[in-house]
Amino acid sequence: MDIRALVFDVNGTLIDIETDERMEEVYRAMGHFLTYQGIALHRQEVRDLYFQIMKEQFETSPETFPEFDVVAVWREVLQRSAGDYTRSLPPGKLQQLPLFLAELQRGISRKRLSLFPQVQEVLAQLKQRYSLAAVSDAQRAYAIPELRAVGLHEYFDPIIISGDYGFRKPDARLFQKALDRLQVRSDQAIFIGNDRYRDVCGARQAGMKTILLGPNQGGGPSTETEPDYCISRFAELPQALDFFAAL
Repeated sequence: MDIRALVFDVNGTLIDIETDERMEEVYRAMGHFLTYQGIALHRQEVRDLYFQIMKEQFETSPETFPEFDVVAVWREVLQRSAGDYTRSLPPGKLQQLPLFLAELQRGISRKRLSLFPQVQEVLAQLKQRYSLAAVSDAQRAYAIPELRAVGLHEYFDPIIISGDYGFRKPDARLFQKALDRLQVRSDQAIFIGNDRYRDVCGARQAGMKTILLGPNQGGGPSTETEPDYCISRFAELPQALDFFAAL
């Protein structure tokens, strides 16, 4: 097999992250911050409004696998709850507030953010031989900063993020966008992920070979979700690639 590119899932594959967007302290802090923007909402009201608008996004999406837009959610929260003082804020501040709120929410809700063992060492080795890309079910507001925080951002080009498109994995279009940007055919790229359904199934639909990392997350085995190779640790990835190169 002529391998020219590797495409990676991010969270759960490269990055070990835990968040809890429903924690009460998240919306207590958000509500306190909104007070200084002329908006008086109790923490429960902030939380309910946030999840209601997110639900509306999903329900009105025409996609089979819809994705929400977190910055658009917070923009709508501001629009629905703005007072006279809020509307009098400088235009530049009003424009930046939804992004800031998304980042603030994510930062408060995050419990853990680190790399899995040997990820950076293996990626540094692989980058010398292959083009590397990432396809992540995430929001740009926090996916890019998190990749930077763990030192991985510079390894990948492109970085395809579901929140930019309104649909998520296993939609094959996300994988195809990575292939198009890499300028390689599907039979020249391998996808590495930790979820049988979202990663393996989606990449297979795009015509890519797949490597499953870790336990069988994402449902039981089937024709659509059966990976071409399985590894239990990231350090085993070069050995897996040697297997494909010999095909």
